[in-house]
Amino acid sequence: MHLRDSLREKVSHYQQLKTIIEQINQNLSLDSLAEDLVSIAFSLVGKKKGVCILYLTDKESRPNLFKTKKENKDLIIKAKEGDIFDFWVIKHATSLLVEDIHKDFRFDPDKLSADAIQRGILSLISCPIISPNNRFLGILRLDNPKASFYTQDDLRFLLTLCDIAAVALENVELFVKTQELAIHDELTALYTKGYFLSRLKEECLRTTRHNRMLSLLMLDIDYFKNYNDRFGHNVGDIVLKTLSQIMVDSLRDRDVLIGRFGGEEFVITLCDIDKDKAKEIAEDLRKQIEEKRFILRRQESHVTVSIGVATFPQDAKDENELIMKADKAMYLAKVKGRNRVWCI
Repeated sequence: MHLRDSLREKVSHYQQLKTIIEQINQNLSLDSLAEDLVSIAFSLVGKKKGVCILYLTDKESRPNLFKTKKENKDLIIKAKEGDIFDFWVIKHATSLLVEDIHKDFRFDPDKLSADAIQRGILSLISCPIISPNNRFLGILRLDNPKASFYTQDDLRFLLTLCDIAAVALENVELFVKTQELAIHDELTALYTKGYFLSRLKEECLRTTRHNRMLSLLMLDIDYFKNYNDRFGHNVGDIVLKTLSQIMVDSLRDRDVLIGRFGGEEFVITLCDIDKDKAKEIAEDLRKQIEEKRFILRRQESHVTVSIGVATFPQDAKDENELIMKADKAMYLAKVKGRNRVWCI
C-alpha cells in the first residue's frame, strides 16, 4: 500500500471514531456490544480478512472466548480459553503486534497451540481491555495467515477501540447491576413484589396457552414481630435471609419463582404442579423450616411458618384472584393454629 493510501485510510478510521463511540456506548446489552466491537475491529482493522476474537476475562483474569468474526464462517476456534499470545497480553497488560509468529523471539514455536497451527496463523495484533480503574476486562485480538498483515497504526487504532470498549463494558455491567437491584429484594435477594407480580401474570398466560396448571404458595412467618421485639431487627433480618435460603435450596431443582411479598411474607410459584403435589411440596418446606436450628443472641430458637396453597386455573381465573385465594388459604392456616399448610 502506498504511503498516501495508508495515510488516507488512517485518517478515515479516526474520522469514524465519533460514530463508533456513539454506536458502542448506546449498547446496554453485553451481546450487542460484543457484536459491534468485533464487527468494527474485523472490518476497519482486519479488512474483513482472517479472524477477530473477543475474550472476556473472569475474576481470576482467565480469558474465555465470547465473540468472533471470521473470514471463513465455517472455521471453528478451538482455543476457547486463549493461547500463548493471549496469556502474554494478560501477563504484561499491554498490546501485542506479531509480524511472524515463527520469527518472534518472545514466543517458542514449539508451544503454539494446535488451534494456531491448524489455522496457519502467521501475524496477529492483540490489545487488553482495561477499565479506567485498572481492572482487566478482556482481550480484543485479530490474526491472519499472512505475515506482516498488521501495522503499528493498526495496533494504535485497536488500542483506541479497546479504550472505548472498556468504558462501554463498565456501563453494561453497571446497567445489569441496576437491573438486578430493581428486580431483587436487597435483603433476601429474592424477587421483589412488583417483579414477581409481573412474572406471575406471564406465567398464568403461559399456563392457559399450554393448558397446564400453576400452583402458588403464600408463606408467612409465625409471630415474626416477637423475634424483632425480643432480639432486635438485625436478628429479624437474619431469620428472613435464612428462610429465603432454605426456600431456594429446597426448590432448586424445580421450575419456580420465589419472591418477598411483604415484611415477612413470601410467595412461590410451582409451574406444572397440581394442588395435591403443591400441598406435598409446601408441607416438606414447612417441616424443613420448623426443623432449622437458629441461634439468636446465643439462644437456640426455632421458626415456624403458615403456608396457603391455591392453583390456577382450578381456583382462580387470573393472577390477581390466585393471589387472593392463596392469601385467604394462608389466613386460614393461621386461624387453624399456625405452623401448617392450608389449601383453598
